[in-house]
Amino acid sequence: MTRHFDAIILGAGPAGLTAGIYLARSRLKTLIIDEGMPGGQMVLSHAIANYPGIPETSGAQIARNMVMQAKSFGCKIISQAEVENLTLTEALKQVEIKDEGIFTSDVLIIATGGIPRTLGLDSETAFKGKGISYCATCDGDFFTGKEIVAIGGGNSALEESVSLAKYAAKVTVIHEFDHFQAHPWAVKEAEANDRLQFLMAQEVTGFEGDDSLKYVITKDKATGEIYRIPAEGCFIFIGYIPNTSQFKDVVQLNDRGEIVTDDNLATNVPGVFAAGDNRNKKIRQITTAVADGTIAALSATAYLQGRL
Repeated sequence: MTRHFDAIILGAGPAGLTAGIYLARSRLKTLIIDEGMPGGQMVLSHAIANYPGIPETSGAQIARNMVMQAKSFGCKIISQAEVENLTLTEALKQVEIKDEGIFTSDVLIIATGGIPRTLGLDSETAFKGKGISYCATCDGDFFTGKEIVAIGGGNSALEESVSLAKYAAKVTVIHEFDHFQAHPWAVKEAEANDRLQFLMAQEVTGFEGDDSLKYVITKDKATGEIYRIPAEGCFIFIGYIPNTSQFKDVVQLNDRGEIVTDDNLATNVPGVFAAGDNRNKKIRQITTAVADGTIAALSATAYLQGRL
């Protein structure tokens, strides 16, 4: 079965849902396809306190509201979809979904997001949202006056650690090497902060606690000594993985695997746009994803009308 839409959006995170709201409200026949459940990484945030105009709530609740709004304008959403084939370089874009058939569109927005790089430990998974976080801006103020840990040694890790020090009583920065990979200015700023202390050449081996995180366990890579570091919170900053592997031979990616876009969020493929955490950008927040979804949708509309 082949069904045609004006626009198809791949991904139902905040960028994809926002794009769907804008497109469908413009009376464009719009389809959102997601390989999981709508909401993306947003649904993993138990408390969101910095979404403008919205009192503190859960990411899942914001996702539900976005889905309801998109559907109210006539946007169709297919979740838990297994995408078997994509054709994006032709004028008619084509997406084939297992057990659903083939869907075509005149424009397509890639909003597949990405995920923070994890340590891959079972105990890390157990304490996600229970002390372990990957976003200082999202969750830093929940640890005001507490002792926390930050893991990583690049620019983002040190910059975020300095940011966390505005809230926490103490931030212990743990890094796997005996030197930082960050730029000298970032290292200097971190070392000058009296709320930061550093534990170098450490392998993080696990996390312990009861209903919430209590300890970060490390092993000294030189001596083999084991440390149990008291911590009510742990922020992991060891990189970010964009969900773009399926597009690597189709649209232009940078050396980090992010989709390269122009100011209109257009890719190098005519009629294909990108929005959200999968594209080349520095700041990744729900609000920036929503902004991307808005721009991509309005640009896609202009493209359909021959104005772009």
